[in-house]
Amino acid sequence: MPDDESRVLNDPVPRTVADTLSGLRLNELLAEVQERIGQIAATRDRLQRLLDAITMVAGDLDLDSTLRRITEAAVGLVDARYGALGVLAAPGDRNRLRSFVTVGMSEDERSHIDHEPHGEGILGLLINHPQVIRLSALNKHPDSVGFPANHPKMASFLGAPIQVRDEVFGNLYLSEKRGASEFNSDDEVVIQALAAAAGIAIENARMYEQATVRRRWLAASSKLQAELLSGATLESALGLAAVHTRELLKADTVFIALPEPYEDDLLRVKAVDGDFDDRLMGITLTAPVMSEVLKAGVSEVEGEFAALLAAAAKTPPGEFAAVLAVPIQISDTGEGTLVALRHRGSPLFSSLKLPDVVSFAQDAALAIRAAEGQRAQHLLDVLSDRERIAADLHDHVIQRLYGCGMNLQATLPRVNEPGARRRIQTVVEELDTTIREIRTSIFALQSTSEDSSGSLRRRLLDATAQMSADSKLSPAVYLSGAVDTLVPVEIADHAEAVVREAVSNAVRHAHASHIVVSAEAGDDLVIDVTDDGKGIPEEVVHSGLANMERRAQTCGGNLTIAPMPEGGTRITWQVPLP
Repeated sequence: MPDDESRVLNDPVPRTVADTLSGLRLNELLAEVQERIGQIAATRDRLQRLLDAITMVAGDLDLDSTLRRITEAAVGLVDARYGALGVLAAPGDRNRLRSFVTVGMSEDERSHIDHEPHGEGILGLLINHPQVIRLSALNKHPDSVGFPANHPKMASFLGAPIQVRDEVFGNLYLSEKRGASEFNSDDEVVIQALAAAAGIAIENARMYEQATVRRRWLAASSKLQAELLSGATLESALGLAAVHTRELLKADTVFIALPEPYEDDLLRVKAVDGDFDDRLMGITLTAPVMSEVLKAGVSEVEGEFAALLAAAAKTPPGEFAAVLAVPIQISDTGEGTLVALRHRGSPLFSSLKLPDVVSFAQDAALAIRAAEGQRAQHLLDVLSDRERIAADLHDHVIQRLYGCGMNLQATLPRVNEPGARRRIQTVVEELDTTIREIRTSIFALQSTSEDSSGSLRRRLLDATAQMSADSKLSPAVYLSGAVDTLVPVEIADHAEAVVREAVSNAVRHAHASHIVVSAEAGDDLVIDVTDDGKGIPEEVVHSGLANMERRAQTCGGNLTIAPMPEGGTRITWQVPLP
């Protein structure tokens, strides 16, 4: 064996390796190895925590709960003291953040803060430039605008956008790194990963929420239709629509305003649910103002609309802060408005709610119009049947009784015995009373059981009966057409006054023995009052008849007064119907 080889074999440790080992400090080497092992373990633990957080967030389908879980997970993953998730508002909103979920502050601390962030300063920078921002000191950044009064002081900051597909849904804001002066690059990577997973979770939660909300709107529409089919009135149907809208939108107040007849620029509130319902019910709003509110759809309550609401509800300006408005067309007279309101301090309505509310308003309008058509047809059928019965009573029963009475009266002169004459006279009076009672029954038949003091049919019958109550006359009243459904309230008021005046003149001045009142509703409302009296004295023409003519002109119609061929007077009051 050569000398070189034997020297290598006989020397157990080469000289260079021995020198190296002697130059190293073994304790430092072991410490470095332990540190690397600890970092690997910490990275593994953090990765596991990230996976657990993603699994937890992805498993929740409630949007509000999902947002809170994302914020709590972010705070835990990067050891931040404070965390927040700001949901971006719709484009054009003054408040750039629609809602704000916070972690790390107590309710007491939040209540003392002057106002929630609006999306200015560093938060606005993240909104305008949706990319990760990491700062060691917030107040040293040139875009910093400071904190609201009573807001906790914060220095270190880490922000990341949350995107749902190509849309920036909101931003994660983290501050005050525990155990360090600032967040590091590892924190940045972890938050980016969580934000990516959060976008998918939020999209799933939003889709689930939209499906759930849509199902609730459909259930509300079905319930409203069922109520209408069971015979609900227009007022109760509108009230029910307002109740469902307030509950589903989580609004403070909802009202429905419909166009006023013959007032193109006015809408009147017909149904209210929520706060200040007694004050808002019946108020009028101008069409131009409501058009502006409808055009915005979802906005703040401001300008003339805010002033009108404050004056009507007797509240300070700014009591109502958020409004959502959609059109609702119950009749052919014009477009109404369904309006939802929230008080000061509440978030704005989401524009994502608009399609559901519009669909509900359209379904409600169609259901109400269909129900009103069914009720009108049913009323016409009932009226037709009752008028046939009334006509039979008038043309057959009353005529026969009247004929019997006339025969008995003609027999009286031929009866000499006083007792028999008295008995015949009593029978004649009984027949006369019976005829009056039957005519009263005819009047009742010509009105429906659903009539109230607001029914024009009932009002005309009552007006005729009251004006002839102190006389021996029993005026005949004929009503045809859908008097109660076609005639607006304003024209009905004028029509009742005209009938009262005309019947009163015939009874008091014309000394008529027969009076016939007829009202027909079609394209026009035509009221005829005829009598067989001696005509209308001159002094009456300049008072009551002048009022009737003025009422006709107010409604765009006319008044005609003409003598009857066989004696008496005919008054015709005719006005167009919408």
